[in-house]
Amino acid sequence: MKRTVFFISDGTGITAEALGRSLLAQFEGIQFELITQPYINNAEKAHKLVQLINQTAEKDGSRPLLIDTIVDQSIRSIISLSNAMTMDVFSTFLAPLEEELGAHSSYSVGKTHALTKEKEDTYKARIDSVHYALDNDDGARTHHYDQADLILVGVSRCGKTPTCIYMALQFGVRAANYPITEDDLLDSELPKALRPYRHKIFGLTIDPERLASIRNERRPDSKYSSLKQCIREVEEVENLYRRHRIDFIDSTHHSIEEISTRILSQAGIERRFSPR
Repeated sequence: MKRTVFFISDGTGITAEALGRSLLAQFEGIQFELITQPYINNAEKAHKLVQLINQTAEKDGSRPLLIDTIVDQSIRSIISLSNAMTMDVFSTFLAPLEEELGAHSSYSVGKTHALTKEKEDTYKARIDSVHYALDNDDGARTHHYDQADLILVGVSRCGKTPTCIYMALQFGVRAANYPITEDDLLDSELPKALRPYRHKIFGLTIDPERLASIRNERRPDSKYSSLKQCIREVEEVENLYRRHRIDFIDSTHHSIEEISTRILSQAGIERRFSPR
């Protein structure tokens, strides 16, 4: 089954898309074609959108789903004329909140993403954390580990870099990463640069066949990407983790979002801010 989904907003569309994707993820057997339409903020744009929705309904043979965060009631009235199953995020949640809080919502466009002093501070912290992750990627620098919230370790190509950048961008976590190399695995001790920071270390592991596939994209038909080499490295790095009582998780079947959240939860690391 295939259905078209429109995320509609008179602002950026980020809120509608984020909530919509979370809801749609619960329906694994359906293929969704996702279309985001931001800044639908006047009647002309609304009428053009209605035409697009109706054309899509005719082409698909089923009405599209429409998830919106439209604030302007006149624009919502136009869009309601379309042949779509409509879910209005704001009215669904704001009305019960108004009743509970005994106060009226401002119903203002762009409130979620408007830049305030608090958001300026969050933005700076986000950028600083991303810079830290990039500056301390792949063991390039180790003399700033005293500033790290977390040092992510693992064999090459197991997902350390994207995980560190995601944690920096979404949660403001200062995450460095250090690759455990073949030479490191010859020694039963932790690499010298990591020893003073044992309490900050968290490990990643990965299925050897998946690792070999990833490495083959980078260096095909090499010792580095051979299944035998990958099996040996994964076995030895897991033994290293156990020997030094380092918590670790398997990255094979999880998204970066899930890997990051699991790490922060297991490591007890506090988020500096909530994700965007």
